[in-house]
Amino acid sequence: MRAIIGILAALLALPAAAQERRASHCIALAEAAPGIGYLHLASWQSPVPEFSVSVRYISHASFLIRTPGGLSMITDFTGFTGSAGLIPDVVTMNHAHETHWTAFPDPAIPHVLEGWGPFGEGIEHHLDLGEVLIRNVSTDIRSAYGGVEEKGNSIFVFEAEGLCVGHLGHLHHMPTPEQFAALGRLDVVMAAVDGGMTLALPEMVRVLQRLRSSVIIPMHWFSEYSLEQFLQQIGSDFDVARPGDSAMTVSLRSLPDRPTVWVLEPSFLQDDE
Repeated sequence: MRAIIGILAALLALPAAAQERRASHCIALAEAAPGIGYLHLASWQSPVPEFSVSVRYISHASFLIRTPGGLSMITDFTGFTGSAGLIPDVVTMNHAHETHWTAFPDPAIPHVLEGWGPFGEGIEHHLDLGEVLIRNVSTDIRSAYGGVEEKGNSIFVFEAEGLCVGHLGHLHHMPTPEQFAALGRLDVVMAAVDGGMTLALPEMVRVLQRLRSSVIIPMHWFSEYSLEQFLQQIGSDFDVARPGDSAMTVSLRSLPDRPTVWVLEPSFLQDDE
């Protein structure tokens, strides 16, 4: 009996990064189960429920993604997330513009994933932290003076709790069939909807129609007007939810049964929330 108790205590003491990751279905399409409920709102500091992922919109293209085991990841990290003293476990960055990366990330951050490599060569990431797997699919971006930097942008995918969460980054073109295949099924996707700095809105809508993600979170919108333009163009195949909050929690069981544009309000992180 003492041996059994010792084993259980050792398992409970394992760090978050060592926990087993629940298998996702990124590369296999899955039908929504009947009777599924909707997502649940939550503060960014609330404990993440079992089998769920928390998503908080910080600003521009930056999101905080958290797991039940306590891992925290920030997308398109600029070095500033607000007044909170959070040191994330992972940050991802793209370098199309300075609002999507920083040359001086805090050295205390364990994993800094740049979405680019040597010019035109791109980069590959496959970071397995046990509870979450982070990978990327490279796409092209516009370079200075109207040129093209091949593989200069990364679409980052976070696989955790059976979910696949994708961040399209500074996408400048319709992904190729090979890139769509590499992405697989994205349950949640963050998409830039500015309509000019990245993809034109009709093209972005076609990307989202192709992905058929259960939850689409608009980002990179510079005004209420540009956001409304996107919502008008997304079409009747997509529901729209505007809860007026900055954070949500999502699980496989809580995914909506129709593709839903879930509008989160950007808000910097504060310790007193």
